[in-house]
Amino acid sequence: MPFDLRPLQALRLWHDVTLDLVHDEGQDISARQWAIILTVYLEPPPHTVRALARKLDVTKPVITRALDTLGRQGLVSRRRDEADKRNVVIQRTVKGALAVERLADIVVAKIRNLPQ
Repeated sequence: MPFDLRPLQALRLWHDVTLDLVHDEGQDISARQWAIILTVYLEPPPHTVRALARKLDVTKPVITRALDTLGRQGLVSRRRDEADKRNVVIQRTVKGALAVERLADIVVAKIRNLPQ
């Protein structure tokens, strides 16, 4: 049975993308923060702290701390839900959309460089 190179290619892709993100002069974003950003930008709204905590299987304070950092960087914003004042709704920003687009560009470029 031949050796399957796909897992190694996937890891190489992850490594190369992560390395580019580390070298990027932009934001220093953790894996958890990227998971939050990508959830907010790739899945339909609304996004709440409670829903993000459930999806990432972490506590609401963990999400709140990550959102504090992402908010300071201008990648997301928060507002109270007018229908239910207990909920905080996470919103997209232009800067966040550009960061997601930059990540997508890096992934696409790295995929093109993978050996066939």
